[in-house]
Amino acid sequence: MNTRKLWIALILFAATLFPQTLFAQGLNWEGQTGALLTPFAYTAASPANKFGKPEVAFHYLNTGPVIGNDYQLSLTEGIAKRFEIGYTAAFSSAGSKPLSYLFADGFSEFHGKATVVDENAGKNKWVPAIAVGAIGRVGVQRVGQVVAYLSADDPTVSKSSKNGDFYIVATKTVTQVKNFPFVLSFGEKVTNASVLGVAGNAPHWQGRLFGAAAFVVNGPKKSALIFGSEALQEPHYVEGLGSGPGAPTIPTSLSYFVRVVPHIEGSPLQVDLGVAQFAGKIAPGVDLQARARVGLGISYHF
Repeated sequence: MNTRKLWIALILFAATLFPQTLFAQGLNWEGQTGALLTPFAYTAASPANKFGKPEVAFHYLNTGPVIGNDYQLSLTEGIAKRFEIGYTAAFSSAGSKPLSYLFADGFSEFHGKATVVDENAGKNKWVPAIAVGAIGRVGVQRVGQVVAYLSADDPTVSKSSKNGDFYIVATKTVTQVKNFPFVLSFGEKVTNASVLGVAGNAPHWQGRLFGAAAFVVNGPKKSALIFGSEALQEPHYVEGLGSGPGAPTIPTSLSYFVRVVPHIEGSPLQVDLGVAQFAGKIAPGVDLQARARVGLGISYHF
């Protein structure tokens, strides 16, 4: 069912062209060049054989009364038109429900990405950009870690843990279809994180699919409005809450967003407005109330 949702999201939201540069400079939730939640195969802008100017981003997501509010501050650096590295500090403010203490602490995220195949390589217009990347999260104090810490008799048990992702992604801006150019991105990651670390760790490493698509509408005064959607499969279970029949189950995450680019050519600023669909009723009587949550992102490239 989750795989079917992923393909439906990709098909429904594929549409018209936007220049690659409009997306190549936008940072996602975790500081990677990408859509709102998922990474693209493009990297942060940089000259050949040199470091580029840094890109900074701020993201906010109202995750609801249980999880609370989440904030991300990111710094990303492009290198030699092929690499990017970055750091994101995750903060949160607690919600107002009894389970909110499970989501109340922040953590740190380190990420890197390398392009292994250039888009249109060998002058083949059908070739997508392909990149590999990784992200590591440290100091994670969420759900399973908090439950283990509070229930342990051993005072040396740590409240913090770590998790990560390793992924490959292909992104293609298609211009061959007359009057109907479009962009698609599709990838797979191996992860032991639950909901990008917001819910802590998954019980074990596993492969998960993700994808995104979008289209552009010309706005006033040479601006652009980029509408898109993405889907991100999540590990079904959260570490510390059990697995199998009857255990709390995490669904596929979805987002619907519009990216505002004030000037199509050469704009250093991009603003994302989105609605994210995370976990709701994960078990009988347990509702995280994180469905249809509104978020905001601002990226600026110096």
